[in-house]
Amino acid sequence: MLPIDVTAAMNVPNQTLLQEDPELGIVWNHLRGLGSAEQRFARVLRDTIDQLLNGEDTGRYDWHSLYKTEKTHAGTLVEIKLQREFEFADGVDMDYRIAGIDVDCKYSQKFGAWMIPPEAVGHICLLVWANDEQSRWSAGLFRVRDEWLNRGNNRDLKLTVKAQHRNKIAWLWRDRELPENVLLHMDPADRTAVLAYRYGQARLNELFRRVQDQRIGRNVVRTVAQQKDYMKRVRGNGGSRSALRPEGFLIMGDYESHRRIAAELGSAVPQEGEFVSTRVTEVRPEDPRPSVLLGGRRWARALDTEAPAPGPVLPGTTK
Repeated sequence: MLPIDVTAAMNVPNQTLLQEDPELGIVWNHLRGLGSAEQRFARVLRDTIDQLLNGEDTGRYDWHSLYKTEKTHAGTLVEIKLQREFEFADGVDMDYRIAGIDVDCKYSQKFGAWMIPPEAVGHICLLVWANDEQSRWSAGLFRVRDEWLNRGNNRDLKLTVKAQHRNKIAWLWRDRELPENVLLHMDPADRTAVLAYRYGQARLNELFRRVQDQRIGRNVVRTVAQQKDYMKRVRGNGGSRSALRPEGFLIMGDYESHRRIAAELGSAVPQEGEFVSTRVTEVRPEDPRPSVLLGGRRWARALDTEAPAPGPVLPGTTK
């Protein structure tokens, strides 16, 4: 029987597939029942792409800049990282053993291009897709049947799912948000301005000036700074927080107090491993804008027409 709280996540084909294939249903229910599973899947996929880009050492931020061998390695990394994150047991014949059932894992950056080995026929595959340009990802379960596959023309005879049979995939999560690669998606002129600086600290300062009220992941910071001590470049005492405070910028991290401040200001709220930059101005109590009390004074997000002025010190940080 399916859990009561998952009905909204399923479509009619999903229900039919899980009822007709009890093992598929068991694995589906197990994965959906894992704590914070959707967020953890998304984080694994974000981390995998970031690891391949290796921005700290290479300065790369675009999937298309990867070598072919690196792109090929993505599937192996996803498989390893998911197993590590969810502590899946090793499979007998396939990659994993989930709820006592063998499950193979296949990842593709191109939707529908999962390369399935002949030995997976008859088994369940966890099919995973993520696209950094679209900032979307999906994961579903597929019972591999020979009649639902395209015959491979490649040397290792790997197979793909026929387009007309993708409706046989029982989606766990379909077309969900992948944590954004801000550097990839920011305005090209702004990106050029950020990367034009010779030193990492100056690049990071410009990033926080130009990308306001958006969640910025640590890997973006790492790629822009290109320094091992990149976190130091964000903090006070010479980092971006102290460098930009005279202009009114607050750079909030994933501390609970910072998240509360971001929410009260009506800005984006940083999640684990993220930062949000916003420029504030002091306001009177009657000002209708969302505001927050810091240092005994009331602050709101600054309008473009309001001149830069020194901002407050965030709790838990230094000047």
